[in-house]
Amino acid sequence: MTAFDMRAALPGDLEQVEGLWLEASRWLAGRGLDQWQYPPRRWRMKEAIEASECYLAFRDGRAVATITIHERADPEWWSEDDPASALYVHDLAVSRGVAGQALGARLLDWAGVLADQRGKRWLRLEAWKTNRLLHHYYLDQGFELLRIVDLPHRNSGALFQRAAVPRGAFAPVKPPEAKESRQ
Repeated sequence: MTAFDMRAALPGDLEQVEGLWLEASRWLAGRGLDQWQYPPRRWRMKEAIEASECYLAFRDGRAVATITIHERADPEWWSEDDPASALYVHDLAVSRGVAGQALGARLLDWAGVLADQRGKRWLRLEAWKTNRLLHHYYLDQGFELLRIVDLPHRNSGALFQRAAVPRGAFAPVKPPEAKESRQ
């Protein structure tokens, strides 16, 4: 299994985070999927980096994946699900250069460990409503589809969750150090 190093993204990493997102956007478009077919939301990426909620996975010194994890539940989707009981995954993107190495699965397992360490019961995410391939991927990763929320002003809304422990198929990468020790 290929080793990856993981760390919180730093302010100087914004271009790398955006680049991974854009690569995923182009890949989705090439498959006829409408997910992420809008300009990157740099302000949101920047906020996640500044809050130490955006992480990068590296192989041989090159950023090959990104994932954002936080405790804020979107009230339009999660208000009926004990929002404080989960960590929430967003903007998971893996470079095509490492496709087929199950890095996405490892990052989800890593996020499950992080959720468990923070005393959360669930790892949750929302997916694009029309991306059925992505829905199947998350089901294969042990997530349960809770429901699809169909809001006319939002394209996401397929809500998934699984227990906040790793599925066990791959050893998770080391969880991040506490914020205080990263200084």
